[in-house]
Amino acid sequence: MYKLMIADDEPIVVEGLRDGIDWKQYNIEVVGCAYNGIQAEEVCRKELPDIIITDIKMPGAERV
Repeated sequence: MYKLMIADDEPIVVEGLRDGIDWKQYNIEVVGCAYNGIQAEEVCRKELPDIIITDIKMPGAERV
């Protein structure tokens, strides 16, 4: 199973992507969600996702 992380500073986008798609149908597990660049880096290092869906510009991303 592939591991997916979703990162966006808009909670409705994160929740919509997480809950609006039947990821298991595609052999994908959502292993983490992040709402800023700092959280995204932490989830990435911990979970080592195969796929990342991310916003291009988010708070905290300048640190990464």
